[in-house]
Amino acid sequence: MVVGSKGNGLASAEDHTKSKKAQKKEAKDAAKTARKEERKALNASQQHDTGSDDDYSVGKYGQIPMIQSAEIIRREFFHVKQLEPDFANTTVWVRGRLHTSRAKGKQCFIVLRQQQYTVQCLIAVSEVVSKFMVKFASNITKESIVDIEAVVREVGSKIESCTQKNVELHVTQLFTVSPAKSQLPLLIEDAARPIKEDEDMEGLNIRVNQDTRLDNRVLDLRTPANQAIFRLEAGVCRLFRDILTEKGFVEIHTPKIIPAASEGGANVFTVSYFKGSAYLAQSPQLYKQMAIAADFDKVFTIGAVFRAEDSNTHRHLTEFVGLDLEMAFKYHYHEVLHTIGDTFTLMFKGLRDRWDEI
Repeated sequence: MVVGSKGNGLASAEDHTKSKKAQKKEAKDAAKTARKEERKALNASQQHDTGSDDDYSVGKYGQIPMIQSAEIIRREFFHVKQLEPDFANTTVWVRGRLHTSRAKGKQCFIVLRQQQYTVQCLIAVSEVVSKFMVKFASNITKESIVDIEAVVREVGSKIESCTQKNVELHVTQLFTVSPAKSQLPLLIEDAARPIKEDEDMEGLNIRVNQDTRLDNRVLDLRTPANQAIFRLEAGVCRLFRDILTEKGFVEIHTPKIIPAASEGGANVFTVSYFKGSAYLAQSPQLYKQMAIAADFDKVFTIGAVFRAEDSNTHRHLTEFVGLDLEMAFKYHYHEVLHTIGDTFTLMFKGLRDRWDEI
């Protein structure tokens, strides 16, 4: 009986301890619920204020519901790079990311970015824009995607901070399509800032480390420099393909998983291939030569090349995109040299003439 009473005493103590933990948890949950209710009430009051008679811009700004292809909206969007003085006094729709914003009194300046192009937007209190709309615009977080309806206006002096220097947009409607977080790992304006060797180290010197860039590669790829790198790479491949096609070359696609090393001067990556082993192609050389022997006469290929070279230099990459050509010549190998030289000349001229804005 005594042992039994002790056991009951321990059980009651455990129940008492559990009840204390439960009470703390319930109190915590109640406080959390109260905070949620306060936020809901605050949002409701703000929405009520926004929908008051003083806000004559209701329906012309706000956050649109998540796009789920529920309806088809016939709306023509302009690209930022199209916005020139020729479109002055024209009403346009533009979708882009909010690059920077600056509120001042009854107006708010926004820089809208679309890829590497930027344009200045002005939201100012007027007959169609209320102060509530200006406040809404000033609170949109950077890198949010927005839809803007605006009138294109020509400016008296050039806007040096934007790519579209001769025009600005006077906003009449503003909607947030996809809001970004208020705190981002890096700011695009910081990552895009050029690094100068002679800059003053004592002044404001905000740099984004490479580790931060690589950990947040999606954000880093939005910078104008990275945008230009990828577009130039696409331009080089396109010119290489177009020029050789006009010269009578045939594009071929060669295997990248091969049964043996394709080139003796480079190490190979070994991969597991079911019950055996295979290798990543170091070069398409063998397959190009097979195509020439098969009477294709002129061939080229654009594709990934893999080389297991343990080196940290920029000239020894383990993976890169190769632009290869192979052709048969009639009498002298200078025929091949002339073709390669002409191809390079036309490629550089094409980059100069067609990709000069990058």
